Amino acid sequence: MTAEDCDTDDSEFAYAKINLALHVRRRLPNGYHDIETIFAFLDRGDILTVKSGEGIRLSITGPFADDLSTTENLVLDAAHLLVPYASAGMSAHIILDKRLPIASGIGGGSADAAATLRLLNRFWNTGLSRTELAELSEPLGADVPACVLSQTCRGQGIGQNLEPMENGKLRGYTVLLVNPLVPISTNSIFQLWDQVDHGPLQGENPMDIAISGGNDLQQSAERIVPKIADILTKLNQTDMRIARMSGSGATCFALYETEAKAETARKAISEIFPEAWTLIGGVR
Repeated sequence: MTAEDCDTDDSEFAYAKINLALHVRRRLPNGYHDIETIFAFLDRGDILTVKSGEGIRLSITGPFADDLSTTENLVLDAAHLLVPYASAGMSAHIILDKRLPIASGIGGGSADAAATLRLLNRFWNTGLSRTELAELSEPLGADVPACVLSQTCRGQGIGQNLEPMENGKLRGYTVLLVNPLVPISTNSIFQLWDQVDHGPLQGENPMDIAISGGNDLQQSAERIVPKIADILTKLNQTDMRIARMSGSGATCFALYETEAKAETARKAISEIFPEAWTLIGGVR
């Protein structure tokens, strides 16, 4: 299902995120890290719907629902963050159709929180702009503001200093996501970072930056989940333009010129890693 399939006033897509490149520049005194990254988003992801109800509550369905709490969730945090901008007495029963793996480096929880803000901004008629929602979302996590925008952009600082970019050479590519279904703690990955600064991202076009850059967290993730390296080795043997791990893992991605090439690659991957989760989508 694509975003267009749930294009209604009471539903919102939580777009899957990939980091085309991710350079870690230094560790900050507050424990966060100064990074440079290129965010891109797929036309696939989780789906949120909302209907009237008493108070603010959350129900979760979908293939990954069992791994999430309906009482301690970024979706609820996002909803309560928007309450001061809504009329008194506003309520919402939010239903999350959880289709993306948990702790997988493709922005699942962050995308869900971001989609909640977009959805309730419309449902409660709070009238905030997309930029205002992104600024409001900053306390929810480093990736949430980018997920609010859900468009290709350069991220700096902890990832919240955002510069929207034109897709350029990235336009028209199909993306294959592969996840070994092993959740990874982002904190653990950053703790294993080798603290080597590989310099700033180079280039002006997101595709050029992706090709010249890398993911400085990939080596750390491979130490925790060696299968990431195996998946990337196989992806690099397919007819792809670029293959890499997204974010802190464990999801890997590859870009293809056509959907047919992506489907061929998925079949090859599934034969070797039958337990792996896969998803194909286009770049927004």
